[in-house]
Amino acid sequence: MPHLSQWLIHTALIYLLLGFTVGALLLTHKGIPLHPALWGWLPTHIEFLLMGWTVQLTMGVAFWILPRYWKKPRRPRALLAYIAFILLNFGIWLVVAGTTFHAGPGVLLGGRVVEVGAILFFALHVWNRVVTRDGA
Repeated sequence: MPHLSQWLIHTALIYLLLGFTVGALLLTHKGIPLHPALWGWLPTHIEFLLMGWTVQLTMGVAFWILPRYWKKPRRPRALLAYIAFILLNFGIWLVVAGTTFHAGPGVLLGGRVVEVGAILFFALHVWNRVVTRDGA
């Protein structure tokens, strides 16, 4: 398994743990009120599980499993996937800062733009790797 796939999958599992932890706190808060401001963490819970876990796990498995042209090395195009990994994680934390910590709508918008950029970089990386069974 390539190193980037390992990084993506490990990071996705960390986000799964963080998302479940925040979700457990929110669920506990429904039964035993802890603090009214805890509901402000709902967007973080959603962001960690949707973008941090689901999207990142999908990217890790796709980087590993999609076929590549055997005559061409993976390296030159892999840089796009590394950039996507960095942008996605940076975007997740910008969105968390914009929603949970009220850093402002500009930070939230910037985080979403960075996340879309990450997905575009990853799409550019895998575009030539999506082939038919015949390899065409």
